Amino acid sequence: MVPVKLAERLLHAPAPRQFMLQAKAARKMRNYRFILRNPSQQPLLFPSVTKCGKESRGSDTLVCDIHGVLLRSHYSFFPYFMLVAFEGGSIVRAFFLLLSCPLLLVLDYGLKLRVMIFITFCGLRLKDMESVGRAILPKFYLENLNLQAYEVLASTGSRVVFTSVPRVMVKGFLKEYLGVDNVIGTELHTVGQYYTGLLSGSGLLVKHRALKEFFGEKKPDIGLGSSSLHDHLFISLCKEAYVVDKEDSRSNANSVVPRERYPKPVIFHDGRLAILPTPLATLSMFLWLPLGIILAIFRLCVGIFLPFKMAIFLATWSGVNIRFKGCDPSRPHHKKGVLYVCSHRTLLDPVFLSLTLGKPLTAVTYSLSQMSEFISPIRTVRLTRDRQQDGETMQRFLSEGDLVVCPEGTTCREPYLLRFSSLFAELADEIVPVAMNTHVSMFYGTTASGFKWLDPIIFFMNPRPSYHVHVLGKVPREVTCAGGRSSYEVANHVQKLLADVLGFECTTLTRRDKYMMLAGTEGLVKDKGKKP
Repeated sequence: MVPVKLAERLLHAPAPRQFMLQAKAARKMRNYRFILRNPSQQPLLFPSVTKCGKESRGSDTLVCDIHGVLLRSHYSFFPYFMLVAFEGGSIVRAFFLLLSCPLLLVLDYGLKLRVMIFITFCGLRLKDMESVGRAILPKFYLENLNLQAYEVLASTGSRVVFTSVPRVMVKGFLKEYLGVDNVIGTELHTVGQYYTGLLSGSGLLVKHRALKEFFGEKKPDIGLGSSSLHDHLFISLCKEAYVVDKEDSRSNANSVVPRERYPKPVIFHDGRLAILPTPLATLSMFLWLPLGIILAIFRLCVGIFLPFKMAIFLATWSGVNIRFKGCDPSRPHHKKGVLYVCSHRTLLDPVFLSLTLGKPLTAVTYSLSQMSEFISPIRTVRLTRDRQQDGETMQRFLSEGDLVVCPEGTTCREPYLLRFSSLFAELADEIVPVAMNTHVSMFYGTTASGFKWLDPIIFFMNPRPSYHVHVLGKVPREVTCAGGRSSYEVANHVQKLLADVLGFECTTLTRRDKYMMLAGTEGLVKDKGKKP
């Protein structure tokens, strides 16, 4: 309507004023073209989301988008497409998506979305997308959740999200973590158990049209949108409309949702990437990969073939940050060895404990790949999950020397400790808790659904991985089974002791819970030498 109104004013204006009006009209048209080309730069027509009251909203209906509203969008939705391409597809698919970045820069929003959808989903299996949506994406979504938008969302009774991104990428997170009632998004075309990379017949979702179709003549109570022109049209159909400004959410540290305020704690998550794969971060990762692989092989060889002191020196020289605190406890007078009870962060926990103590140890584990056993520089013993048989095995090796056990039975990346198995408490009175913690900057060295034999290699591919080993004092005799405590009491005491030192939280979750949640299995590594 802007060009039409300007033309009318020019036609009906007196002749002396036409020259001045033409100049003014030209300026307005230039500004109008700028807004169309740069909708994010348009002046805000609606109040900020910080102005929205949150009291007595229990009966209100809220509508919004996830991209640019619920998520603190520093970039486009590219990082989340990259997570699906890398974790659900392959490194080759991820590389092609990275190569498309120059093209994406010159495309409009709709074409950009179509290109990313095609590269990410063409030939992708439905179950792989389901796995990524359940076990990987929620962690990254929560880390980028906008606090102000989330508080308004949480205060309402009914929540509907309209988004032009593929519905399959956001539906699980929105429903399970944010309690959204309905998710209306772009639907993807499938053939059998595979995506074709094309859109369904309805095409990209147009939010204001979808809102009219969903609500009919009824107006939602609250609409949250971004500062773009398209979102202004979307939220103008609501009784109240508020805008989440991109610049405020990008620069304001208070817009980040702290971990303790997550709507649901993220205890388990999967995937190899420890970074949000923005275009720049993804490019850095691919440039690092060749050197990272060489460095990982070097670090592994150092740990396998060299003496402890030389291995620590060369590992530190290559960028591995090893911190040790505490001291090796005195050896008991009787022949039985010391039982080291560790928190479990990666498969390398017993190895780093052995390196820092400077002595060989025997590690017992519930599930270990043959490759991991082969490259391990210390002796490993696989348990069978038969309590009596495992107890006898551990007693035998404990009588031969010091033993390391991780009673959680599986690794956990987040600051939580899983339930401790009480078996270790029945085997020894000389119990030494060891607080283990790690930090990585690019790749996670654990997986629930990927190739476990790659875990040590991928951990050492990080530029500067760190390992913190804190050996605590021996557990007092009076709080062991020899002092009259039950094995469960001892296990809970050691778990709480380690949690306090690490600043972690104790849980009652188990290995089975983790693998059923992330991979839909019990997490067992089958021994190919045995018949089922």
